[in-house]
Amino acid sequence: MAKGALIAAMDFSNVDAGEFNDWYDTEHIPERQAVPGFLVLQRWIGAENPRQSVATYDLDSLAVLKSPGYRAIGGENMSPWSKRVTARVERLLRYEGEQILPGDATAPANAGGLLVVGMTPGPEAEAAFNAWYDKEHVPALASVPGVLCARRFKTSGGNTKYVALYHLEAPGVVDSMEWKRASGSTPMPQHVRDTITGRVRLVCRNYVRG
Repeated sequence: MAKGALIAAMDFSNVDAGEFNDWYDTEHIPERQAVPGFLVLQRWIGAENPRQSVATYDLDSLAVLKSPGYRAIGGENMSPWSKRVTARVERLLRYEGEQILPGDATAPANAGGLLVVGMTPGPEAEAAFNAWYDKEHVPALASVPGVLCARRFKTSGGNTKYVALYHLEAPGVVDSMEWKRASGSTPMPQHVRDTITGRVRLVCRNYVRG
């Protein structure tokens, strides 16, 4: 069975940074660690904007998000603290997807950076989009020095249908000449590019509690 992923990205400029991190580290993450089916939970901070937070959760499958254990801590069942904090943040992305490439990999533990890229191709270009991504784009970027893992996910709902996660040795990998050369070697076909909507691109560093 393909692994699933939950990705939550938000801007917490309107919340005290100390409270936000305390909430995430002492309540939000531990709640999810206790739910069967949550595998690898990682936090990230925007490489350029330290008020951007990204959390990535590897799941046994997307069915975990419909389980009694998860429902007991989500939605209306969130704690007062969770409701207070989440009401003040700006949601950048909330994504639930099934891993389509390679299918069953989980996040490496030693990444110093993460690149999140999301987009939605038009229906008429979707097959060409996936062929380009799987056969050209990901193989080229995965070969760049400093790229530890490259995975793709697909969802059946939301404004962003496909997300690619690249775990990196450091955020600066995406600024390297090798990355730029690899990216430029596989330009997205123009007829596909013309249909793309729902773009998301976040470059992050690994979160370390101060």
